[in-house]
This record gives sequence, C-alpha cells and structure tokens, in this order.
Amino acid sequence: MKTNGWRTLSFSISIFAVALSLSHESHAQSGSEEATTKLKDVSSFPIGSSMSTRHYLWRPDLAALHVEQFNSVTAGNAMKMHFVAREPGGYDFGPADQMLAFAEENDQRLFGHTLIWHSATPDWVEDLSEDPEALDAFMKDYIHTYVGRYKGKVAGWDVVNEAMNTSGPGYRQSVWYRALGKDYIAKAFTYAHEADPEAVLFYNDFNIERDMEKLDTALEMISDLTNQGVPISGLGFQMHLRMDIPDETIAEALRKGAATGLQIHLSEVDIIFNRHDDTRGGGEQIYSELTDEMREQQAEKYRNLVLMYRRIIPEEQQFGITFWGFSDGSTWIPGFFGMKDWPCIFDEELNPKPAFYGFKEGLEASLSE
Repeated sequence: MKTNGWRTLSFSISIFAVALSLSHESHAQSGSEEATTKLKDVSSFPIGSSMSTRHYLWRPDLAALHVEQFNSVTAGNAMKMHFVAREPGGYDFGPADQMLAFAEENDQRLFGHTLIWHSATPDWVEDLSEDPEALDAFMKDYIHTYVGRYKGKVAGWDVVNEAMNTSGPGYRQSVWYRALGKDYIAKAFTYAHEADPEAVLFYNDFNIERDMEKLDTALEMISDLTNQGVPISGLGFQMHLRMDIPDETIAEALRKGAATGLQIHLSEVDIIFNRHDDTRGGGEQIYSELTDEMREQQAEKYRNLVLMYRRIIPEEQQFGITFWGFSDGSTWIPGFFGMKDWPCIFDEELNPKPAFYGFKEGLEASLSE
C-alpha cells in the first residue's frame, strides 16, 4: 500500500518548537517550579507519559513540563490504527512522524502504542474479516510497513493490546479473534519482529494487576507463544489503578509477570479514588471533592507502586514506567467514565501534588529499607 505524507508536519513542528521555548519561562514562574527534582534524573529506568499531538501547538505548557520531567513518550492516539489506516488504499503517518520529531528533538524514547487493538480497528478493516486471508494479508502489510518505517527509531511496541476478556479468563471475541483465531497474536508478533528485530515487543492489557484469572490467561498465552518460538519480549501492565486495590495483590501480579523473564512495562499508570465497571460512562462517583487526606493516601500509593516495581522486577527487565497523562486537567478519566477524579501526579494548574513527591520518593528510596 502507498503511504501519504502530512503537508503540515514541518510547519507544525516549527511552531511547536517556538511555543515550547517560549513556554519554559512562564512554566518556571508557575506553581510547578516546586518540582525542582526531575523524575527522569532520579530514576534508573525510563519515566514517560502519554502525549497528544494537539498539545504540541495548543498546550505548550504541558509539552514543556513533559520534556522537563520525562525521557520517554507514548502517543495517546496518534499511532493507533484508526489514525494511521483511516481508509483503504494508504497509510497516514503524519501524526506518528510528529511524535517521532517531538521525541528526537527532546531526547525522548518513543514507544509505539499500539499495532493491533480491537477498539482502534477501523470499520473498513473489520469488513475484511469476511475473508480471513484478506485480513491476515492486511495485518502483515500494515505491520511490515508501519514498524519498518520506524525501525531503529521506536524502542518498543504494544504489538497486541487487550486480547483478553475484560474480566476473568478467556480471549476477547474481537474481530481479529473471530476471523483468525488466537493465532492472530502470534502472527502480529512475528510480523513486527520481521520488520524490526531489535524492537522490544509487548503484550499489553488492563486489570491484570488485580484480576488473577485474567492475568493467568495472559501468562498462559505468553508461555504458549514462547514455546512456539514467537518473538514476544515484553509484558505491559497498564496499571490504571484504584486506591482500593491492595498492594499485596499488585505485588503478586508483578511477581508473576517478572517470572516470565520478559521486559516489564508499567505502561499507562494513573490512580483513581472512584470506581467504574470498565465501560464507557460506567463511572461511580463516590468522592466529589479531593481532600488533603486523600492526597496523602494517593502519594503513598504512588510511592508503594514504584517501590514494588523496583524491588520485584529485576533491573534487566525494567523497561520503565509510563503515566497515562500526568495532569488532572487533561486526564482521560472524566471523558471516558463520566466521572470526576484526580488520578495524576500534577493538578489542573500543573502544580505537583503530593503524588508527585510520593512517586519521586519511591524512585529515590533505598531498597534495603
């Protein structure tokens, strides 16, 4: 398939570079100047966050804070299939190119999220499932073209995202599974490895830090893939945590993940106070205001999460920790679940919360304590 350029890329990057440089002065004068320690400077592994391409132009303050604190970046949406393969006949790599330009200009590791995900599959691709061979041929071309384009530039990929059921054991009955069976997963990893043999290739999922039946299904799949010689090299725990998830449960999940020998990525970290049923609009508004006590509890939760990662995951398996947004003013939680919450380490005004300092303490604490 042909590829389409993005006419405004260079212009957008130029404007972003100017906006970012101008924003540093105003950012330094804001409340976030209290965060004098940069997380990336006190961590032995990469620390990152998801970013939206629109932030480059319209929220340079967010971009500046990202560059200040982090050394890894993941696209929030710009590198998903429904952005890259919007319609038949070509791929639009413009937004992905912009992510790469941002990463290279600011000395950031670029992580690829995500290649195959049921929620990001365009309708026209789903229509191919009537002919499994056609769907397989598309997947091969898509992954070869996409991963090959960024060979040596994207450090790792979420090759398959959320292939397990939302809860409990078993595989999600996605269009990919219905057309190709669970072999679609092995094929996706094989195609990605063929395109870039050096990239770290992840299976990524949510709730596997607390739903042990779901985690065990994922680990069984990983074991099967490994035994078949499929080139899977990483496991991503999204870690969209709730405050009521016991640390002991999270620790046990991490121990099971570490036992695979794969790279372990905490790939989409945030910590909420309220609850939800994992569906759009399924939020349960238990807390409507954030109290000082809640702030401190969240800080402790962030601290404990980092310490668990450092203590349980061997250093050679620590791919890093990535936040799914770092500001309460731009978190995905309200828009998706229909509830207010405060899941991030910076508040709406980009001031560091106690959660920021709790996370930092987890990075700096001696593991002998």
